[in-house]
Amino acid sequence: MSILANKDTRVVVQGITGREGSFHSKLMLEYGTQVVAGMRPGKGGEWALDGKVPVFDSVEVAVDATGADTSMIIVPAFAVPDSILEAADAGIELIICLTEGVPIQDMMRVRAYLDFKNVKLIGPNCPGLLTPGETKIGFIPGNISMPGNVGVVSRSGTLTYEVLHALKESNMGSSTCVGIGGDPIKGLNFIDVLQLFEDDPQTDQVVMIGEIGGNDEEQAAAFINERMTKPVVSFIAGKTAPPGKRMGHAGAIVQGGMGTAEDKIKALTEAGVQVADHPEQIPSMLN
Repeated sequence: MSILANKDTRVVVQGITGREGSFHSKLMLEYGTQVVAGMRPGKGGEWALDGKVPVFDSVEVAVDATGADTSMIIVPAFAVPDSILEAADAGIELIICLTEGVPIQDMMRVRAYLDFKNVKLIGPNCPGLLTPGETKIGFIPGNISMPGNVGVVSRSGTLTYEVLHALKESNMGSSTCVGIGGDPIKGLNFIDVLQLFEDDPQTDQVVMIGEIGGNDEEQAAAFINERMTKPVVSFIAGKTAPPGKRMGHAGAIVQGGMGTAEDKIKALTEAGVQVADHPEQIPSMLN
C-alpha cells in the first residue's frame, strides 16, 4: 500500500512541453507512472513524448478528457500561483509543484485557497514523491529505492536520494517517499505526512529528514511524542551552518537563536526519536 499516489494515479503535467517538463515526464512514463495528459495554453491538440501523451489548453479539459486526478507543475515561478489555482479549480485532488523561487506572498494566497478547496499540495520547491514499484511524480530517481515498509518524508531533495539509496543498499525498501520541500510557505508539512504514515498499515517505521530553519521539526517532535505509535528515525542537516546564512532552501535559515540543528535534535531525542549523525547510519537504526 502507499500514501498519496499509487499505480492507479493519473497525472497531468502542467508544463510538459518545456525542456525540464518533457525530460522528467519521460522518466516518469518509463518508470510506469500513468502520465495521461499534458497542459500548455496554446498547445492544445498537440502530442508530447513522441506522440504518447496528449496536450490540452487547460487543466479542466485535460481532466474531462483523461480522468486525471493529480497534477505535476513544472513551470516558471511567475506562472506557479495561477497554475496551482487552475488545477484546484479543475477538480485535481493532489498537486505536486516542483518549481523553486515562488514568492512567499504568492504562496500565502494560494495556500489559503487550497485549504478552502481541501486540495492537497506538495511543494513548491520539492523533489516530488516516489512510491517504489508503482509510481514516481517528480525528480526522485526510481532506481535508488525498492518497495518496502519504511515511510520517508524529507525537506531536502539530495538527502532524500542519499537515504533511499542507503536503505536499498541495506536491502530495505520504502512504502512511499515524500519530498515536502523547504520553502517557508508550502503544502503538506511533516505532521501531515507523519499522520498518513501512521494510518498506513503497510508502513511500519518512518524516516524524517529535516534541516535548519523554522520550527517544523520541533512541531513534528511534539506530534510524534503524542500521537505516533510507529518508530521514527531522523536526520537533521545543517549542524555547521553559521547563524543568519541561508543554506540551500528559502526556509533553511537560522535567526534569533531559533531553528538551529541542536534545538531540533534535542526536541526529537526527547520525543523518543533516534537521530542519526549522518544519513548512511539510518538503516542500522531501523528494525
